[in-house]
Amino acid sequence: MKTLYLLRHAKSSWGDASLPDRDRPLEARGERDAARMSKRWSQRIEKPALILSSPAARAFETAKVVARGLDCKSKAIATDERLYAATEPALLAVVEALDDKLDRVMLVGHNPGFTELAHHFDSSITHMPTCALVEFRFEVGSWAGIGRARPSSMFVDSPKRPSA
Repeated sequence: MKTLYLLRHAKSSWGDASLPDRDRPLEARGERDAARMSKRWSQRIEKPALILSSPAARAFETAKVVARGLDCKSKAIATDERLYAATEPALLAVVEALDDKLDRVMLVGHNPGFTELAHHFDSSITHMPTCALVEFRFEVGSWAGIGRARPSSMFVDSPKRPSA
């Protein structure tokens, strides 16, 4: 069994127009949403063995807040340049290259690529708002070729959804 979590970063700040896109931080609402949602998710999902984040400030900050809420060790978080502004095929390549020793992995990044990858696995997903999480479980032993697999189950959550 392999479990893939796709987490779109929480709400980012546009307050400083001089900042490059990669350096935009979370705004206060984003920090609150990430903390609140991770507490909610800690009751629903299994702790990921690896949290792989885009290096963009807003994504990495989201990853750190969510990791704390899920009680993950800080060494479970890593950044991967390939997740910044990634397309669906690029994201799928990252997933398919994951170490098979890892059964549960969370990717933290950006739209439109995250929505496109989620849609690849389930066509009912057409938009991932900020701080949305999608969990896909696959009855497979390897990440390689997962792009051709169909999830055995799925869970979707976001700050505007009522808690389960």
